[in-house]
Amino acid sequence: MKKSILFSAFILFAGFTFAQSAKYESAMKANISKLDSLVVNNNEDDLANSFIRIGDAEKTQWLPYYYASYCKALQALTEKDNSKKDALADKATELITKAESILGKENSETDVIKSMIATAHMMVDPASRYMTYGQDISNNIQKSEALDSTNPRPVLVQAQNIFYTPEQYGGGKDAAKPMFTKAKQLMENFKPETDLSPSWGESSLNYFLSQYK
Repeated sequence: MKKSILFSAFILFAGFTFAQSAKYESAMKANISKLDSLVVNNNEDDLANSFIRIGDAEKTQWLPYYYASYCKALQALTEKDNSKKDALADKATELITKAESILGKENSETDVIKSMIATAHMMVDPASRYMTYGQDISNNIQKSEALDSTNPRPVLVQAQNIFYTPEQYGGGKDAAKPMFTKAKQLMENFKPETDLSPSWGESSLNYFLSQYK
């Protein structure tokens, strides 16, 4: 009798866990599908908050906070009012730190976000902030590539940085082209670990490659 009760309890728990997992995956996939249209729709804040709610409900999943941080980092990078950039970048830092805390380590994808955050901080005043944030930008890109040489996102972010760097400082459209080409090759061959794993960047890459036609 006791074994039967225990078995029934196990079945109920397993069913509940599966339902939770299915709900989590469904919510995440719905949000992830909106990532490529973030800038066009100007909904970075809403999507970040949606990912945060998922993370707060799940508690043990790092990806919701990772994606929330990506949304806030992108919002900081595209914000036209420089007086708002630091606060947005600081929120992105808080979220990526939480993601890494749950994961238990940094990884290639989180380092890409940290490079984006440093870029957003620097963009407030590039001339005075380069010495503070320039090294963080390049260090995080290098760490990301070292942790996963197949990841196209650090190469894409580096290419974008070069694209927007003035030619007199070694940047510009022509200087960035080889990096975009490399990012395209990596993107074509990259295999995300799961359906929820980071795979963003293709629409952005296509936009930049279109500038060379």
